[in-house]
Amino acid sequence: MNYEETIRYLYQQMPEYQRIGHLAYKEGLDNSLALDDIFDHPHRRYKTIHVGGTNGKGSTSHLLAAILQESGYRVGLYTSPHLIDFRERIRVNGAMIDKQYVIDFVEKYKDQFEPVMPSFFELTMEMAFLWFAAQEVDIAVIEVGLGGRLDSTNIISPDLSVITNIGYDHMKFLGNTLPKIAFEKAGIIKPHTPVVIGEIGSTEVAQVFIDKAKSVEAPLVFAERYMNNFAAERTGNGWRFQADNYPSFPGDLKGPAQDKNARTVLTAVEVLLETGYTIPREAVYNGFNGVTALTGLMGRWQQLQSSPKIICDIAHNAHGLRYIAEQLLLEDCDRLHLVFGMANDKDVDAVLALMPKKGRYYFTRASVERALDERRLQEQAEAHGLKGSTYPTVAEAIQAAKENAGENDLIFIGGSSFVVADALPLFLG
Repeated sequence: MNYEETIRYLYQQMPEYQRIGHLAYKEGLDNSLALDDIFDHPHRRYKTIHVGGTNGKGSTSHLLAAILQESGYRVGLYTSPHLIDFRERIRVNGAMIDKQYVIDFVEKYKDQFEPVMPSFFELTMEMAFLWFAAQEVDIAVIEVGLGGRLDSTNIISPDLSVITNIGYDHMKFLGNTLPKIAFEKAGIIKPHTPVVIGEIGSTEVAQVFIDKAKSVEAPLVFAERYMNNFAAERTGNGWRFQADNYPSFPGDLKGPAQDKNARTVLTAVEVLLETGYTIPREAVYNGFNGVTALTGLMGRWQQLQSSPKIICDIAHNAHGLRYIAEQLLLEDCDRLHLVFGMANDKDVDAVLALMPKKGRYYFTRASVERALDERRLQEQAEAHGLKGSTYPTVAEAIQAAKENAGENDLIFIGGSSFVVADALPLFLG
């Protein structure tokens, strides 16, 4: 098989949750543990950091990887979903996994892993762990896929667990209250292993983390309390941050919630220093200021064009899109155009209630089975006072927005990571 055939095999044999939804979801760690036995537990050959939460875990994972890389460590990074190339999920010092390794992994081991019937995520996770071992990484930053307690990544024994925040998402699997969701996310808290909580949330949510950490004697740090002298300011080029041990420095990521991610990451760095990691202050500055170049991060308030200004962001639930909606209202532009699509398993009404009413919408559907029909999205949007037309593909929606936009207008592309995934190749080639 060549690379394209190999990726097609992975999608067909082991359907990806990101593409088809709950039918691909496999609860529990049995498959992950079975695969880990087959490959002789590769994640035990290097240190790991585990990052979970509802939103911001991708940015947080990439920032930690960039900082550790700038500190002189050889760093693996496992994240999901990918936007353009499957190999975005598996990186070492920013470089994507080799195509030939992906091919060889499937051809060499499929007779061993096929009887396990793993999910796409379970298998690609093990591929990542094996690749990191082959590349002799010092440490790997591992992003949770869904939830935490029963997520396939939860077989690792990390040096640090990070939980960014708790919001409503994936309620079918994680529960329909924030404490229930927090309980699932808290599953990555391990015995005697420090844990950083980015945003405290409600007292009920905080208590879930306190109780879990106490039950396994895990040192618990709430970033909002630990980093109490933290300050963040929006600038024309992004953010400028400041904390007790880190005088004023810029951040590369421009998204409206990056102040919260920055505080979480700085707290995680302090905890890692206490556990014996060597992380110079300059590495922290360089990591924040160069994270996109160092790690290949895309889709976080990413500017794709300047005239008219075109921005994309992968925020995909009410907890994340409320920050996007607030930022869109602050943008200095003549008119706002929104190329907008959603997945069919999200709380669509909760999102639409947040979105700006002053914009012109181009309702569309991404090229995955989980995408919500654009006509249904338009119908629901109209009930919230959002006006626009429908387009069967993201490309057609973007073309229509560009034709209607003046040079001082703003075009926003988002609502779903799948919409951004369809859009990026149109601009990046």
